[in-house]
Amino acid sequence: MIAAAITGASGPILGVRLVEELLNAGEPVSAVVSEAAWSVIGHELGYKKAGAAPLAALLSKRGKTSGLKLLKEFDSHDLFSPLASGSTLFKAVVVAPCSMKTLSAAANGYADSLITRACDVALKEGRKLVLVPRETPLSAIHLENMLKLSRAGAVILPPVMGFYSRPETLEDMVDFVTGKILNLLGIKHALFKSWEEQTASGATGHKRRKAA
Repeated sequence: MIAAAITGASGPILGVRLVEELLNAGEPVSAVVSEAAWSVIGHELGYKKAGAAPLAALLSKRGKTSGLKLLKEFDSHDLFSPLASGSTLFKAVVVAPCSMKTLSAAANGYADSLITRACDVALKEGRKLVLVPRETPLSAIHLENMLKLSRAGAVILPPVMGFYSRPETLEDMVDFVTGKILNLLGIKHALFKSWEEQTASGATGHKRRKAA
């Protein structure tokens, strides 16, 4: 099982796509979406939180995964969730996108929510923790928090585009970052071709541009 968290930074589509692809790969997912994230989702994705399982409802509306039975949702304030305990044998915690507030809390052991508690558990139990910080430019404080987390065992994965894949749409760019996260988790995907695959096939990207 993988814990996927979405915080209130810009770019919640990164977390949404990650959950979709994890479910498509047959991976059980325990998801946590903060209240701030739902506000950003409303603004950027045009979806208003509704129902007892709002993330499942959003994924159902998008229609990009059929694995909703593998999804469990937890409230960001539910510190009695299994994710709050090291006795729960989850494989990894991924926070995408990761706000600077969440980054700071994780760096300083301030487990005031289920998301930051799950980060704290991952670090103390030696589990994989992947943080996708979505901010620019970065201050010295941001960088120091990232370094602190990296030294503690977390992986810092900024959503930086690899242009060798020749993205043509915003969806291509989101899928590239999603694929990079999946690579770290050891999960196969077809969201983009690796550099090795591109050079071996003589291609320069996962798509050929149509002639104008």
